[in-house]
Amino acid sequence: MFFSKDKTLENIKGATVGRWVKFGIVALIIVAFVVWMSNPWLLLLLLLDFDIYISRILPWTWWKDIKNPKIRKFFEWVDAIVFALIAVYFINLYIFQNYKIPSSSLEKTMLVGDHLLVSKLAYGPRTPNTPFSFPLVQHTMPFFNCKSYIEGVQWKSRRLPGLGDVERNDIVVFNFPAGDSVATYAQAQDYESLCYEAGLGEITQKGITIEEIEASGSNVRDFLLSLGRVVVNQNKQVYGEIVYRPVDRRENYIKRCVGLPGDTLQIINRELYINGKRQERQPGVQHFCKVISTNMLSQKDYDELEISNENSERAYMGCDTVGNHIYLLPLTLDDQKAMRKISGVKEVQEMNVSDFTRGGGVTFPVGYNREWTVDNYGPIYIPAKGATVSINKENLPLYERIIRNYEGNKLEVKNGEVFINGKKADRYTFQMDYYWMMGDNRHNSADSRIWGYVPEDHIVGKPLFVWLSLNPDKGLFDGWIRWKRFFKSVFK
Repeated sequence: MFFSKDKTLENIKGATVGRWVKFGIVALIIVAFVVWMSNPWLLLLLLLDFDIYISRILPWTWWKDIKNPKIRKFFEWVDAIVFALIAVYFINLYIFQNYKIPSSSLEKTMLVGDHLLVSKLAYGPRTPNTPFSFPLVQHTMPFFNCKSYIEGVQWKSRRLPGLGDVERNDIVVFNFPAGDSVATYAQAQDYESLCYEAGLGEITQKGITIEEIEASGSNVRDFLLSLGRVVVNQNKQVYGEIVYRPVDRRENYIKRCVGLPGDTLQIINRELYINGKRQERQPGVQHFCKVISTNMLSQKDYDELEISNENSERAYMGCDTVGNHIYLLPLTLDDQKAMRKISGVKEVQEMNVSDFTRGGGVTFPVGYNREWTVDNYGPIYIPAKGATVSINKENLPLYERIIRNYEGNKLEVKNGEVFINGKKADRYTFQMDYYWMMGDNRHNSADSRIWGYVPEDHIVGKPLFVWLSLNPDKGLFDGWIRWKRFFKSVFK
């Protein structure tokens, strides 16, 4: 039997000053944590703290009495590992998190292979949706290919007080907002766009045109999404299983916040306008440019402009009729000036995506306005908490994910009229703030132009600095480690 009144009193009387000091320090931390969390039930942790350092009712260090030194050493390691995992879990959950740049969507601001220290205190950490999860694993356990969290236990998340709010042009880490439903073989693409494109592919294969769908009186967008869902859900060999993920288990993305709650955003010929005012380009913003040169560009040219292999390998477009070499490269305004100084370069011309991609690609909301491209987009309103908008069947695609997926309402359209939670509605008041995120590599970034608004409860944190940078295009002794990027601050 663990509990003995006499033994407990003896332990309390025999507690050294050092044990009382440790108890006091931990108690202060617990009280501060309780105030921060605004949850008085957490004061029960004081009982645990008191027992560990003072009363010792439970035999927390029972393994120290094992006589076999090998077994005792084994449990010493187990004790250290368990403590480390718990510490890492809380640090990762509430204070800091590592993030590795996986793609070139923020190039040149952030490079592929940069490892960032992300502050969760910057905007306030969130309490977890899924409290029981394996530390440092986002959603899928490596090797085992199973979920890294217990799905049956989910809490309503809330944001704790932080050091500030998201500001315009902040670099922000957030959970992929369209990552609630995910096709496991196509996780990089949002489910709705995947279904829409599958629907397009299906009608193309059957020889049906969009004009014929319109002539039949059907809504093209609804028709393609409905058809595409059937294709995606049934074709598991191509798309895999369709899985649902809670907010904190969705993939982490990193982009620049260009639109704040309440803003009206528009893009005209690649230039960003907020509330009708043209925004100055951030230094790292780049677009694809057509480069005409009498000479072939060298690897040295690519390295000096920090153009990754991902972009340089597909850059060469061949020769024109007079033998000039044609390239399509992502370049900032400064890069364009530097490119013009390279020997043999005759012309550098910034392009629109529609100049080199048929149709300009699919934009958010899919199928809503087929004239929109990533270079000519909007205007679109970014919802603010408490703001009210008129809704109808025509503009509903702009807000349906907010109403249904992010804010948890039942949404239906019957006979051309909108019903929310069973009641006819022509207006909607938003319950959260929303943000508009875009990559600096504007023609090579899947961002809000493709999958829409980022809800406030999806915000993870703000990167502080690069603590490690590894160039995937280089070898160990050929520039693999980017020493000059170590401890580089992440500014707006």
